[in-house]
Amino acid sequence: MKQTYRLLTRWWTAFALAISLAMLGAAHAFERFGDLAPCNLCLKQREVYWGAVAIALAATLWALLSRASRGTPRIAAFLLAAVFTTGTITAVFHMGGEMKWWELPATCMGGGDVSLESLTALAFGTAPAAKPVMCDAVTWQFLGLSMAGWNALISAGLAVFSLLAAKRPKDARAPRS
Repeated sequence: MKQTYRLLTRWWTAFALAISLAMLGAAHAFERFGDLAPCNLCLKQREVYWGAVAIALAATLWALLSRASRGTPRIAAFLLAAVFTTGTITAVFHMGGEMKWWELPATCMGGGDVSLESLTALAFGTAPAAKPVMCDAVTWQFLGLSMAGWNALISAGLAVFSLLAAKRPKDARAPRS
């Protein structure tokens, strides 16, 4: 168990990269195959994972290419903690709006892709008007939590693990060769 913890914290950016890509893949799968269009806050939560992908990919590649015997840079783990904390706050804000704990801003009235073709078709009346996706509507639920609720839990867990990786004990860091 201790070896697993050491490996996980030492190479946290590689694990964070894989988890962030899996979360983005799941979100796109729900959209494409589950026919669940994202609202504006859902898209904001995806942006957090894209930011995590950028940080984790850069840190992991740097560690691999530089043959870093000490694992990935600890500053990257701190940055990931900040990014995942932002994701947690965004997801909790979204979940709170879904549960009617507070009012969501007017910009949460819809989402989806906007292109010149779709706007032209809408202007000429040749395309059906897309129904906006409301941020306060729960479109999917599992074990009493909405997608935003699950995202809040996962983001919080990733933030905590990022801090653990950034503050890993000295014995978890390999000596320089």
